[in-house]
Amino acid sequence: MSDAILTERAGAVTTLRLNDPATMNSITPEMARDLHAALKAEVARGARAIVLAGSARAFSTGANLKAAVPEQVGSFDAGATLENEYNPLMREIRDLPVPLISAVQGAAAGVGASLALVCDLIVAGRGAYFLEAFARIGLVPDGGATWLLTRAVGRVRAMEMMLLAEKIPAPQAYEWGLVTRLVEDEAVEETALALAQKLADGPARAHALIRQAAWAAADGDFDSALATERRLQKQAGETPDFAEGVAAFREKRAPRFNA
Repeated sequence: MSDAILTERAGAVTTLRLNDPATMNSITPEMARDLHAALKAEVARGARAIVLAGSARAFSTGANLKAAVPEQVGSFDAGATLENEYNPLMREIRDLPVPLISAVQGAAAGVGASLALVCDLIVAGRGAYFLEAFARIGLVPDGGATWLLTRAVGRVRAMEMMLLAEKIPAPQAYEWGLVTRLVEDEAVEETALALAQKLADGPARAHALIRQAAWAAADGDFDSALATERRLQKQAGETPDFAEGVAAFREKRAPRFNA
């Protein structure tokens, strides 16, 4: 694994940091593979919440075109990298059993914006911005952007972002419902880590099932959502966390989730 993905651990909270300052954290296929591997590794070692961060200057400016695109683009398959690297990464994020929080400062553009927006909670600094820049170079938004944006802000605003390829400042993104928390730039990572710690202290199995139910609901109809909730609720009710939660409620104390 390269040093373009840094791993920082604090108890049950892991921060995975995009680390290529020379390119403002632009993503290469190798970085996508490394991030994919790092997510799996941190879950395996017991992380209960993960923060995805960049730097103060940029979360990520998108795909590194110099690394991924040849000089002669005539026969270049621009979709191959999606199939081989980016799409497996986005599916891994969708299927994570732990909550994922993005800490967005500076630019979040292209597939970098997709990485930020696919997270469960999105903390953005006031100086951050989101940019679907694909139309500027004659490409289609990727990394799941078409799905993420239309569901987050609706078709009309999503079309504005994708067709006009203009910067959406973080305060505007917050008004649109694209961002969970809007904070001062210097408070972004502190806020993201505090949220991650709160989640890490919570019911891990329930969080995994909530993520599963929410992703299923985003693609299904109402009856399917009801059926999924019924199936997952049975699983949740069989966990030690449920027993502890009920006991804490009855005893009027804070629950202690350890499973």
